[in-house]
Parts: sequence; structure tokens; C-alpha cells
Amino acid sequence: MPEPVETTDPDGVDYGWVMQVTFVLTILVGAPTVAVLSIPADLPSWETRAEFAIRVGAVVWLVVSIAVFTYAKRRRD
Repeated sequence: MPEPVETTDPDGVDYGWVMQVTFVLTILVGAPTVAVLSIPADLPSWETRAEFAIRVGAVVWLVVSIAVFTYAKRRRD
């Protein structure tokens, strides 16, 4: 059996896992959040809809990324 070309032994938080989980959870949480929050909002054009989705999505991404990183850090310790 040949040796693997590259191996890792991460110390601390596995940032690859954090990024993957953040990506998936942001989509799962962000899409419904944007949809629900857009119901009462006045979004007359596609430009305003895109700006709204980006602004709400950025907040969702930030909250999810901090939560996932905190979970990974506490789980590692």
C-alpha cells in the first residue's frame, strides 16, 4: 500500500470543516430567512431584491460562521 501523498494532523479547529458546514447551514438557514423577511419589504425592482438578499444573507452568514466556529472550538477542547 503506497503512502498517502499528503496527510494532515490539524491542531485546534479544523477550518475546512468549519467552512463546509458554514456554507451548507448558510444556505439552509439563509434562503428561508430571506424569503420570510422579504414578504413585508417593499422590493419593486430586481436590483432592490438583490441588495436585500445580499444584506440579509451577509448577516446570516456572519451569525452562522461565528456559531459554527464556536461549536468547533468548544467541541475540540
